[in-house]
Amino acid sequence: MHGLKTVLNRERERWVLWLPVFLGLGIGFYFALPGEPPIWLGLSGVAGAATLGWLGRRRTVPLMAALGLGILALGFTAAQWRTLSIAAPVLDNRLGPTGVTGQVVGVETLPGASRVTLERPRIARLSPARTPHRVRLRLGGNQPRLIPGDWIRVRAILSPPPPPAAPGAFDFQRQSYFRQLGAVGFSLGGATVEEHPRAEGLAAFEFALERLRQRITERVVAGIDGTPGAIAAALMTGSRGAIPPQVMANIRDSGLAHLLAISGLHIGLVAGIVFIGLRGALALVPPLALRYPIKKWAAVAALFGAFAYALVAGATVPTQRAFLMIGLVLLAVLFDRRGLSMRLVAWAAFVILLLRPESLLGASFQLSFAAVVALVAVYEVVRDRRRLDESGPPTGPRRALNYLGGVGLTTLIAGSATAPFAVYHFNRFAVFGLAANLVAVPVTALWIMPWAVVAFLLMPFGLESLALAPMGLGIELVVRVADTVAAWPGAVTLVPAMPMWGLAALGLGGLWLCLWRCRWRAWGLAGIAAGLAGVAAATPPDLLVDGGGRLMAVRSASGDFAVSTRRSGRFNRGVWLRRVGQESRGAAVAQPGF
Repeated sequence: MHGLKTVLNRERERWVLWLPVFLGLGIGFYFALPGEPPIWLGLSGVAGAATLGWLGRRRTVPLMAALGLGILALGFTAAQWRTLSIAAPVLDNRLGPTGVTGQVVGVETLPGASRVTLERPRIARLSPARTPHRVRLRLGGNQPRLIPGDWIRVRAILSPPPPPAAPGAFDFQRQSYFRQLGAVGFSLGGATVEEHPRAEGLAAFEFALERLRQRITERVVAGIDGTPGAIAAALMTGSRGAIPPQVMANIRDSGLAHLLAISGLHIGLVAGIVFIGLRGALALVPPLALRYPIKKWAAVAALFGAFAYALVAGATVPTQRAFLMIGLVLLAVLFDRRGLSMRLVAWAAFVILLLRPESLLGASFQLSFAAVVALVAVYEVVRDRRRLDESGPPTGPRRALNYLGGVGLTTLIAGSATAPFAVYHFNRFAVFGLAANLVAVPVTALWIMPWAVVAFLLMPFGLESLALAPMGLGIELVVRVADTVAAWPGAVTLVPAMPMWGLAALGLGGLWLCLWRCRWRAWGLAGIAAGLAGVAAATPPDLLVDGGGRLMAVRSASGDFAVSTRRSGRFNRGVWLRRVGQESRGAAVAQPGF
């Protein structure tokens, strides 16, 4: 016990980094329960931990244990409260054709169609008490131009949000619950706009923001034709629905999907471009540069620029995390402090988990924070070693080589940290991601995103095409890299789904390795090894049957799955085969008596 106390005292500055970890453990424990627990359970855990902490406040180990239990109970309580506070009706059975009237709160462009989310819907033959708060519809054919805030009427067929295609697969029902999305479906014929936007207060701001995102998307797509325009819209507003499926598949298979998720790279680039550009411009005016804190002025402008970009990009979990981190870095500049640290990452995670506990279960949160934690941990070591390096800053060609080396090291670290989570959620591993990123990341950082910022600045004057044209050239190069790398033999390795305990062991082992600084951090390698063993320990089922009994899959003696038919259940079939590490196109059809 004395040795443990000594090590903990040495790591005193790192204790705070474990607050979001224990908060996440409490959230995970709540979602792992088979049923809803009593409302008092989490609160009693917080009270009990506070009592234990008071009793053991003079001793390090008991105080640490009480604090950990208290934060764990807080996470449990936050998840329970969030679940109960957003409860909303969900459609029981398939319904329709029926009339649906609702207010448009989101419009997504898809290849050959569009998708709208309706709020406060009115559904024929459904009482108000049983009507979902939100409905999502796919609109095909010729449709009027819809903008957020419009009240529309359409005939549609509705269904409850579908359950997971297989145990452990993506749970759309759970995601829909936390979005208060109680029904999904498709339209029959065209929609009719009954009333144009009319809202007040916060709702008016939200509709105005969504309309702004829609207008920016439309102008970007109009300024850049084809696939580059769809990708440019994804980078500027987060709208990825218009990207052709094959192009998106090549981007994923080449390890470049992170370039389309508005996260730390994009928020950091926008903030950095605004900061460096404004500071450089002010430095050209000696009276300002010599008399006023232009660095802090640039930091304030970069903070507002990053915030505006985060709103326009949709404020997803990676975007929220990135803005919180960049915001703290820029605030540190204002107060003459060093901003980038592991503590900053921890507070960003804590805030997101406390406000949106369900985000812990999503691939977005896991991939985002796994990459950032690993990168900060490694560069903490690099920074400490640079302090001992007396060779001076690099110049000329060495600086360019160092940049490429940094891109390669960053890709390798982030790829290694996120690989287990990508395998768990998507069962795919991009083998040549390092090669693709060595070209695509510099092009994105040095060419595409600077032109995106210029395009934003020129849009009020109708001159965005001047920036979108060169931006499109860079995007074409990235697409060409994605197509080339994805076509290489063995570019993608399919991996069977690992059990949840394996992913948890990997995550906790990686956190132990990254968050501590003393030698005992090496114990985290044991957790990583146990998690990797979970891949080998995973045993696929022998038989799978979908909920309607229309599709079955059976495992043969060779270990491959054969399906009952290829004519129906394409989505479920793809999920089943992917989760056992098998290509969908190569699946055999089971013969009678198989």
